[in-house]
Amino acid sequence: MKILAKKVTQESSKSFNIDKSADQLMVTPDADISTGQTVLLGLQHLLAMDVYVVPIIVAGMLSLPLDNKMGLIQATFLAAGIGTILQTGVFMKMPVTQGASFVPLGALAGIYAATGGGTTGMATIFGSLIIGALFVLILGFTNVVPKLIHKFVPSLVGGTIITNVGLSLIPSALNDNIFQASGRLNTNVLLGLITAGALVVCVIISLHFPQYNRIFRLGSILIALTVGTIVAAIMGQFSFQSVLSAPWFSLPKFAMTSYGLRFSLSPILTMLIIYMVLMTETTGTWFAVSAVTGTKLTPKRINRGVFGEGISCLLSALFGATPVTGYSTNAGIISITGVASKKAFISAGVWFILFSFVGKLSALLAAIPSAVIGGVFAIICSTIMLNGLRVVSQSHFAERDLYILGMPIILTLALVLMPSGLKNEVPTFCQYLLDSPIATAAITAIILNQLLPENSQSVLKRTIKTTK
Repeated sequence: MKILAKKVTQESSKSFNIDKSADQLMVTPDADISTGQTVLLGLQHLLAMDVYVVPIIVAGMLSLPLDNKMGLIQATFLAAGIGTILQTGVFMKMPVTQGASFVPLGALAGIYAATGGGTTGMATIFGSLIIGALFVLILGFTNVVPKLIHKFVPSLVGGTIITNVGLSLIPSALNDNIFQASGRLNTNVLLGLITAGALVVCVIISLHFPQYNRIFRLGSILIALTVGTIVAAIMGQFSFQSVLSAPWFSLPKFAMTSYGLRFSLSPILTMLIIYMVLMTETTGTWFAVSAVTGTKLTPKRINRGVFGEGISCLLSALFGATPVTGYSTNAGIISITGVASKKAFISAGVWFILFSFVGKLSALLAAIPSAVIGGVFAIICSTIMLNGLRVVSQSHFAERDLYILGMPIILTLALVLMPSGLKNEVPTFCQYLLDSPIATAAITAIILNQLLPENSQSVLKRTIKTTK
């Protein structure tokens, strides 16, 4: 029993490192890379993210005019850039990027409609977003989040969350970007296959010809996107017209100067709930990055990350954008390229800021056909899911673990496939959870891990395997 107690104590140490190996990385987080590599790898990471999709969806849901739509996109880029630099270089000091989350979409549309739309609706949205961000900042001061994670998120639960992050994003990559995107379905599918195929070819070349490994693995996503865009142009699916007509320099539409701020109790309470869901989702992203890079998630790092998350969301609200949080595709991009350099991620943040003020650059990024993005995005999502399963495999698998892993997967698929009409029939609070399969899966895994008993023999086997 003394041996068992010692093993359990070692497992419960104050570190949330899920995967101690980062052997597959070509560029480690603290690697010193050249300025040229830093610039190109940062741009590649930005191009692999579809950060502009959320503001485009929001603009469509709220029927915003073109000027406000472009302002929303630029504000999102600006907030994502500053947030990425702060989280990577100052707070978490991990290779993470910030991006607009899909979680608040339904709530934003509801607040906008309930307050009469127009300037008043936008002012109410940003007022409630500011209060919610301040709430997250307070959480960063309380040291509550690391304690909760230490108690409720062991490696099995963390791996389950990572798995469901990737699983929940795959349908979005295929449906939103390819199957249901504008244009002919056959053309979209062909573009997606060509882009994904180009990415796989780059990986094959890097494996068979090690001398070209740095070119074809480090730049695999950038090469795939370039090939896909060239093919799209040949097929008449890519036009430079929007790029040519866009201004070289323009400013985002800042919330205070363009709409003002309005504070109302009901929207604020709604956003407090949304931010709690966002924090659950972001924690899953942090676990995924930790697993891929071998970076330890210490309580101090998590606490600083929560504070940085609050700063990012506060800035995004002040700039006139929806919340920017830890972006789920980070781990997948790192797995594919082998690039985890913090310098490259900070470079991505600088690119974001540059894109927010240079209208032609933003227009060029937005002009890349969604099917091309989808081809890369789908592979990124699959690597996230597989990284989660790799984390789960590190634990001794008992009967209880089948349910802790299996039930969240079933719920994730159910929520992705659930008809919208059924979601609309449940209370508003439940709709927020149903709109976030990641948060629902995380909560389910945590609850099951607490309810299902774990006998001492299972603990001993699992801890002995972990310490080998």
